[in-house]
Amino acid sequence: MSLWKRISGHADCEQRMAAYYDEKGLLDLRLCLAPWIEDRIMSEQVTPNSPEQLERVALKFNEDLHQKLLSTRTATDQALKFRVVELCALIQRTSAVELYAHLRSGLQKELQLVTEKSVAPTAGQSMPLNPYSMNSTPMVTGYMDTSDILAVSNTYNPSVVQGIGAIHNVQNAGIASPALGMATPKVELYEVQHQIMQTLNEFGNCENARRLLVQNYSNMLNYTSSPNAEAAFRSLIDEKAAIVLTMRRSFMCYESLHDMVIHELKSWRHQQAQAGNGAPFNEGSLDDIQRCLEMLETFITHMLAAVKETMRVRLVSEEPELTHLLEQVQNAQKNLVCAAFIVDKQPPQVMKTNTRFAASVRWLIGSQLGLHNNPPTVECIIMSEIQAQRFVTRGSQMDNSLPGQSSGEIQNASSTMEYQPNNHVFSASFRNMQLKKIKRAEKKGTESVMDEKFALLFYTTTTVNDFQLRVWTLSLPVVVIVHGNQEPQSWATITWDNAFAEIVRDPFMITDRVTWAQLSVALNTKFGSCTGRSLTIDNLDFLYEKLQREERSEYITWNQFCKEPMPDRTFTFWEWFFAIMKLTKDHMLGMWKEGCIMGFINKAKAQDDLLRSSYGIGTFLLRFSDSELGGVTIAYVNENGLVTMLAPWTARDFQVLNLADRIRDLDVLCWLHPSDRNGSPVKRDVAFGQFYSKRQEPEPLVLDPVTGYVKSTLHVHVCNNGDTGSTSGTPHHVPQQEMQLGNGDFGMADFDSMTNFELL
Repeated sequence: MSLWKRISGHADCEQRMAAYYDEKGLLDLRLCLAPWIEDRIMSEQVTPNSPEQLERVALKFNEDLHQKLLSTRTATDQALKFRVVELCALIQRTSAVELYAHLRSGLQKELQLVTEKSVAPTAGQSMPLNPYSMNSTPMVTGYMDTSDILAVSNTYNPSVVQGIGAIHNVQNAGIASPALGMATPKVELYEVQHQIMQTLNEFGNCENARRLLVQNYSNMLNYTSSPNAEAAFRSLIDEKAAIVLTMRRSFMCYESLHDMVIHELKSWRHQQAQAGNGAPFNEGSLDDIQRCLEMLETFITHMLAAVKETMRVRLVSEEPELTHLLEQVQNAQKNLVCAAFIVDKQPPQVMKTNTRFAASVRWLIGSQLGLHNNPPTVECIIMSEIQAQRFVTRGSQMDNSLPGQSSGEIQNASSTMEYQPNNHVFSASFRNMQLKKIKRAEKKGTESVMDEKFALLFYTTTTVNDFQLRVWTLSLPVVVIVHGNQEPQSWATITWDNAFAEIVRDPFMITDRVTWAQLSVALNTKFGSCTGRSLTIDNLDFLYEKLQREERSEYITWNQFCKEPMPDRTFTFWEWFFAIMKLTKDHMLGMWKEGCIMGFINKAKAQDDLLRSSYGIGTFLLRFSDSELGGVTIAYVNENGLVTMLAPWTARDFQVLNLADRIRDLDVLCWLHPSDRNGSPVKRDVAFGQFYSKRQEPEPLVLDPVTGYVKSTLHVHVCNNGDTGSTSGTPHHVPQQEMQLGNGDFGMADFDSMTNFELL
């Protein structure tokens, strides 16, 4: 349940907050985008602690809000369309900082009001000084049966509800509690488990009161003619009212606990997407989330039974409050069961047709509800982005026509769920799927197949408490390709989506521009996870310059990232970056990890750094080529004290002779300039010696009597022509044999340089 929905459940709170938002004309905006505003502001990971930082955060929020409103304009409801237009005009008239600060402050006020309402103490009770210092109930360890959980304690603890409200005040904001200006630390899942246990203890006390109510009700029916019958009847009404009030309070606690756990689950899924770019990811925390969900399932199941039992005590003809509570509890159980169905092992996000792949789904309810006794079969289809959007809108109305909505044909797309008692994992594994065909939408403008997102939809049907329940979940977005040369641009689409997608969104809406601060984190994460060493500040500064255009901006657009060619180049930034990443991973991984390759530095700075070096002639560094996709070049100080740039080498060259051996062959290279600005030059053989391949001693030219050939080895050298010291592309050769592996001239100062092989 959203925060605003809770506020609207209390007329006085709703009126108070409506007046607050109306001060800036933001009430309609708060109502129209209630869940989105809450998730967006509460998931802020940066606490604005300066006017400049607040302005940056506010501008980003304003931009995201505008994009969200524009995406809402696709709705078929004409009235909604007009309302969205009005809201867009409103946010354009309102200062970004003023709008953000007012909404942020409003959420803080709402959290405070909800806490006050849900924890209102009865007479004689006082608020706990520290809601986290409740250690009277032992911590939950391992797995317990329902009876064990409910039997932990039957002692009523008035601080339980208060503690939950206080924790919810933080946890509802998740990692975002600092963004709301709260000093309370983020609540860990074990603390949530502790709160669930305490709430169950209170519920156990309510169970005793219900038994007494049923017994007194039975006695009253048996002694209707008793002179005390009327007093007994009034007493029963009071008893039942007290029990209903307690159950309502318990259900409010359940909702708060449920929201905490679901927020953690959303965060886990968000981290799962970030892990697709190589970010650290604690998969094991899913077990803790499952434990919380199992406890909540136990809680809501017994609450459902309690409400039904209480309804059998018929004292008046109609009890709308109790009937409404029954509906709320039933819906809460359905929502919990559906939310617990997730993709725990994602399929490959760049998916090639006719290639085998695997995925798995997990139901985070373990053995709860007994579903594992008759395990359902999970089916899988692939959906386009538009299909996924339509489906999410009407997901609860899923019907038997779903297989016909697939955008492709997947082999081995069904799997029966299995329960593992040792770790309580209830999952279905798809180990041998294969996408045979794909149906694509018509492309508009500059769109390509590498921009088109799909997703796998996993779904199944089961029975819970005599009602049929259909559950489903979507994978992270995938891009489908048919050829390897489509892979780089496909990874651009996926990398951008994984890095900048919101936790809650319509499939698969994404911003088309981000700040350099955001993009630099994504690039560093991607490159570091792929190559084993993160980028330096200097590297990132260089990448920032590569992304800039004539009008410099803090924001980087999607087009700048991977659509528009870089100035004076025929390829995009992403094509260049991806090719370097692949070259480093495939051919220079060890040298990159050891810091032997400076990499991202422009020619001018490379020349300046080398000329400033105290070691002078023979000092060199390795940098990634600006002009050649997936190329690396060597810059060195030649015998004339000037800087020479060798023609770039690519993966094709390294398939013949590796980089370290090429460096060993060049006697003009003596000292490796440090990649760390605080380091000192290192002797060439010390830096690269561990990467040299073993070479045999030269043998005399002997004709092999069997093959009739003379053995040869490859060596790299730099060719010089004339007295000017310039180098040329003329290959060095021995009689009757020559080989050249250059990629063209690449001049610096007055030197054109070319590397060649000599056959010895």
